[in-house]
Amino acid sequence: MATISSNLLFISFVLYLIATLFFGGAIKVKKDLNDTKTTNKWGKIAVLLTIIGFVSQLGYFITRWIAAGHAPVSNMFEFTTFFGMALVGAFIVIYFIYRTTLLGLFTMPVAILVIAYASMFPRDISPLIPALQSYWLHIHVTTAAIGEAILAISFAAGLIYLVKVIDQTKASKRTFWLEVVMFGLVVVIGFVAVSSLFSGIGYHEKFNWIDKHGNEDVLEYTMPAITGPHQAELLTKDGFEPLLEMPAYINAKKLNTVIWSFMGGAVLYGLLRLILRKRIAAALKPLVKNIKLDFVDEISYRSVLIGFPVFTLGALIFAMIWAQIAWSRFWGWDPKEVWALITWLFYAAFLHLRLSKGWHGEKSAWLAVIGFVIIMFNLVAVNLIIAGLHSYAGS
Repeated sequence: MATISSNLLFISFVLYLIATLFFGGAIKVKKDLNDTKTTNKWGKIAVLLTIIGFVSQLGYFITRWIAAGHAPVSNMFEFTTFFGMALVGAFIVIYFIYRTTLLGLFTMPVAILVIAYASMFPRDISPLIPALQSYWLHIHVTTAAIGEAILAISFAAGLIYLVKVIDQTKASKRTFWLEVVMFGLVVVIGFVAVSSLFSGIGYHEKFNWIDKHGNEDVLEYTMPAITGPHQAELLTKDGFEPLLEMPAYINAKKLNTVIWSFMGGAVLYGLLRLILRKRIAAALKPLVKNIKLDFVDEISYRSVLIGFPVFTLGALIFAMIWAQIAWSRFWGWDPKEVWALITWLFYAAFLHLRLSKGWHGEKSAWLAVIGFVIIMFNLVAVNLIIAGLHSYAGS
């Protein structure tokens, strides 16, 4: 069953890649991309492939659930793949409401990157730790992920808006920050590339270290150690001595992975700039020339309007109920809890500024992009680097 599950996930990934190419072909047709009544043949094929890929990934989710005996959202690989699936599902729903293929061209690469990112983590099926043995695992985690996925659609729409409205012919703060967002997406590709490289050559080294409770343990690295664990002693012969020793409350191994990802992303970004001879955002601008700004602004806003209450239920209300059951308290200032609250407050501010202060258009697009950055920081940095009660998510 586990093999079937893995094959279904791979099939969905390939279908998403092919669908992205067809979404690119769909927008080359010289017509108004905001026509909600018709979709050209390229777009129809792209949407069909996306739906088949989603069904395949849903099959992965179900078969892995059967194999594991619990909802497959208990570690980074499982949660992130579910997040990617929810993102595709949210796009399919939004597409049938607005019928715009351009949104697919910007959404599907994000989903592909999320799934590729997930694939770099251990895929083994393991029993749940005691803290996760509850039906609230299914309710809390899946609802929070679906809420984040719907909010991510607002990011894709906001990104389209910014690429369209910002003048790429001259340097400015707006062009700089938009390019920073593009760099962040490239860093995810860098993570996949670097992880695949070191995995391919079979790199590993072991350290003896002292955790925050004063216990001695052995930690294995799969990349050369730039940041080493607390009071580390290298056990591997001819291994790489860490350049920096981290305190016990920092997950040095995961931080090391993040640093390598940024370095890989920087190299990849440099190569792209060399090939394109322009900013990535500037290279994307011709793709959005026929889109209406009010149209994508509405998609971005309505995605937040739908995603915010779903996220509120999953990440706050259901989470607090489970925390009371598991740890006998509703709130404990765990890093994951704090960043869930920060995410909620940000999107609450988004809606307030939109409805009360009239922050439409570019301001709203920037908020949508910043919100997604906060979600990704919660997914990557909080899960992987900062130790806490949710540290199991980094495994």
